[in-house]
Amino acid sequence: MSVADRVMELARRRGFFWISAELYGGVSGFLDFGPLGKLLKRKIEEKWRQWFIVKNQEFVVEIETPVITPYKVFEASGHVAHFTDYMVECLKCGRKFRADHLIEEQAGLTGLEGLSEAELSSIIRERGLKCPECAGPLGEVKRFNLLFQTTIGPYSESIGFARPEAAQGMFTTFSRVYNAMRNRLPLGIAQIGKVMRNEISPRQGPIRLREFTIMELELFYDPKDPKCPVLDRSEVLRIVPEDRVSKKLMEPIEVTVEEALKTGVVLSEWTAYFMVLAQKFIQDLGIPFEKQMFIAKLPQERAHYASQVYDQVVELEKWGWVEVSGHAFRTDYDLRGHMASSGEDLRVYKQLSSEVEVEDYEVRPVLEALKEDFGGEAGLVANALKMMPGARVLEELESKGFFEMGKFRVYRRHVELVKVKRKVKGRRFIPFVAEPSFGAERLVYAAMEHAFKEKEGRVILSLPPDIAPIEVAVFPLVNRNGLPEKAREVYKALKDRGLLVEYDDSGSIGRRYARADEVGVPLAVTVDHQTLEDDTVTIRSRDTWRQVRCSIQQLPDVIEAYVRRKVAIAPLKELIE
Repeated sequence: MSVADRVMELARRRGFFWISAELYGGVSGFLDFGPLGKLLKRKIEEKWRQWFIVKNQEFVVEIETPVITPYKVFEASGHVAHFTDYMVECLKCGRKFRADHLIEEQAGLTGLEGLSEAELSSIIRERGLKCPECAGPLGEVKRFNLLFQTTIGPYSESIGFARPEAAQGMFTTFSRVYNAMRNRLPLGIAQIGKVMRNEISPRQGPIRLREFTIMELELFYDPKDPKCPVLDRSEVLRIVPEDRVSKKLMEPIEVTVEEALKTGVVLSEWTAYFMVLAQKFIQDLGIPFEKQMFIAKLPQERAHYASQVYDQVVELEKWGWVEVSGHAFRTDYDLRGHMASSGEDLRVYKQLSSEVEVEDYEVRPVLEALKEDFGGEAGLVANALKMMPGARVLEELESKGFFEMGKFRVYRRHVELVKVKRKVKGRRFIPFVAEPSFGAERLVYAAMEHAFKEKEGRVILSLPPDIAPIEVAVFPLVNRNGLPEKAREVYKALKDRGLLVEYDDSGSIGRRYARADEVGVPLAVTVDHQTLEDDTVTIRSRDTWRQVRCSIQQLPDVIEAYVRRKVAIAPLKELIE
């Protein structure tokens, strides 16, 4: 049995997680989290909050927005048009599969994300690929939108979507939060919450889900002041840049942040900062530096909103290198899309110290061309174009042939760009955005697999002590002679300190130790006959199996320092080290 299979078996048996609606045969892409899994997931979420929000509290705030979002929001963001995967159906049994995954599994091909429906269909025909379930013939590849659609209220025309990312909630509330935070940039807005993606055929347990918890942050900053003041440029990133990915050279290189920024391997200082934090955060979950790296996405593989994307991946036994976070440089794409669709001005104003003369391009909409292509929405597009930064419009028209504002794609014939000079006392601009985004469920599984060990035929889930779902176990050596009563007193003292404590008096002491080790309890406290004589107990380490005695009076401080802050103080210091 593989390590992955054993972790999944442990997860089901000991109450971490299992497939949802198991009573009715289960439904793929959904998980139930049991008592231990919920605690582990909550602690990982809190650790992310500490690393990304609390650590940066001078410029990052946390908000909460609804899961159900109106149609217009995701139309403006481009998700209605672009948030799709390719699907192929078996003509015999009717099963549906994600086309690129099927080709990867049966033909061993990779790098398929940028291919069209026709190109994927051609590969399936040329290679003679069949249905993996019944060996029947496969049909033509089609686009499938991954948004979960619903109606808001009793009106069928009031369409909404379950959000596939938390990001749009940060973009639509940006002006409110910016004003509440006294108009300061940089500004980070973070959310932790549920999202839904209607995956075609999720078959990787906790790795690919239709509903999961996202931990996401949008960092807004002035594009003319892109410096990240908290970035240590000497930090090292383990990375596979675009030029290596394009040549299929997937061995990572290690570069300093300074070098990555200087060579354009990473475009944004804020992206580099969050990549550094992400490395440390993943290490803090017990996944070593050498078991993780960042892989660049090529232009044809990137999300529609991103100018650069790095996937942070970790190595897993069964699934290879699996993405656990995405780091997207979203520029001003989202805000300008919402400006165009809503008609609202989402620019910020920055006062200058003195009046200066600036040279820029003024965007002048060509109304006849706009009316011809956009009909009744031509006025909306024209008003939005007048608020767009002329240099950005020109840059994208020259590099891509069009300028995109959410659902609107503007071409050369739609605008005139006139170079102008003017004296100004301030400037209005659309902030750029750097985004780190993490999936909590994948991190639960990855942490468990990397913590899974065996010692003398026994399973040990060697989780870092501060994410262990149960922090300490209390055992009476035997169930007589006043030991259970004394053990209950110790249990209460630790519980009153706010620790997550388990009391277990069932079976032999060896069996109880084994049960605690298997679910990752870092420390076990045993009340024995000596306890009744001198008020000391035995503390046993999950990882070393060594034991040391400690006074009951000192015990809460000793346990709390270790499981909350990973600091071993005497007498625990000699036990752990």
